[in-house]
Amino acid sequence: MGDIERKTSSPDPGPDSEILEFTREEELQLLRKYDFLILPPLAFMYLCNALDKGNVGNAKTAGWDKDIHLHGNQYYILVMVFYVPFCLFGTPLSLFVKRFSAARVLPIMMVGFVKIFAIRFFLGIFESPMLPAVVYYLSTFYKRNELASRVGLFYAAASIAGAFSGLIAYGVFHIQHSKYHAWQFLFWIEGAGTVLFAIFAWFFLPRTPGTWKLLTPRQKEIARSRILADSSVVIDEAVDIRDAFRPFKSVLYWVWILISVPLASVNNFLPQIIASLNYSTVKTNLYTVAPNIVGTVALLLLTFSSDYFRERSIPNPRRCIPLATALIGFIILGSIDVLAHLHVAYFACFLLTMGAFAPSVLVASWYSNNTNQESRRAVVAAVMVAFANSAGLISTNVFRAKDEPKYIPALATSAAFGGLCLILVAGTGIWMRLENARRNREQGVNHSAADVPTSTLAEGPASPAFRYMY
Repeated sequence: MGDIERKTSSPDPGPDSEILEFTREEELQLLRKYDFLILPPLAFMYLCNALDKGNVGNAKTAGWDKDIHLHGNQYYILVMVFYVPFCLFGTPLSLFVKRFSAARVLPIMMVGFVKIFAIRFFLGIFESPMLPAVVYYLSTFYKRNELASRVGLFYAAASIAGAFSGLIAYGVFHIQHSKYHAWQFLFWIEGAGTVLFAIFAWFFLPRTPGTWKLLTPRQKEIARSRILADSSVVIDEAVDIRDAFRPFKSVLYWVWILISVPLASVNNFLPQIIASLNYSTVKTNLYTVAPNIVGTVALLLLTFSSDYFRERSIPNPRRCIPLATALIGFIILGSIDVLAHLHVAYFACFLLTMGAFAPSVLVASWYSNNTNQESRRAVVAAVMVAFANSAGLISTNVFRAKDEPKYIPALATSAAFGGLCLILVAGTGIWMRLENARRNREQGVNHSAADVPTSTLAEGPASPAFRYMY
């Protein structure tokens, strides 16, 4: 058909059964609107989210914990308190996202967690739906082989936040004021920016492709056809709570739950890890910039290549390499005298950021790509992110004051979890390849996930036509 693509949606009669033909250029025009008008606001929202969540690490280097009279492990407990509601409330709030759209729920959450920042427990509640909501939201716009790179661009905002936070802290901590501490200005500046952008996002972000005023009627039909062909069984389906949790009857989803990387250790404690090298407060925050930038570049390279090759796991090395890289970084920091080998220790910090960011995005894309029902996908993303962030509970309990500055038990624990993730990812990816091959042999075909329209897969993996996207 030349440059014309034919999209076939649901086999059932009705509006979803129509065949729509469109050119690749028409599809690219639609993608450009998504990429330039939806991704940047979402990425900036997550940047604000990450700044507000992670700036306590920068503030601590300026003596914030001492100024508010924290003693012993109280700072680490304060960081841990954030993760309890962050894990518990992500799932119920994500159901609100499915019902009312991420375009409306997320700006409200942004305003809420700034107003009560000082109470870390409530901060965790308001931030909990951010990542799962955006993963689900993007999956209603992008096909499966487009999702990882877009989530990667969005998630890059979190890793860039580490660099921005270091730069902002570097500048703010030069402020000398007789009445206020420098860390207070840090909280005020970052919080004010979050509130202002939340107001903009409320009015700008579209609820769905079908309701977006910037799309032509033709583009709305193309958007609908694309998602039915390679993302969802049904578009805008009603929320069925019982059915939404059905995927967790499968062992596979529990394996995905176990696949988490020690990202929380890097996000929460990178400033402290670098501070253990005995740099000054200003230099410590400045030296967090380069590792975060390098980690962001690695994240984008891995996620874009993952979409290009339509692979998320082993034997493809795009997920294996970052896990192994982070593992090596933790081992180096835990096994050397960091003060005697400053350059080696600082290099290990680059390994941590290069290895810690990409795996979370690839796993999020992995389970989303293999969950074709919208309600199930919204709940799966929320539950998975909640369990993944429970790693924060572990990291905040193993990074203890008595272990400063080397944090040997914490680094050893993080390395152990990284090794476990590596084994689980390899095993799951190989099993998916073998299962797809078995189904092809039995049916006498050679199909991949891309060859089967998702609108025909209402039964999920129970359908003989289903192929895992690995």
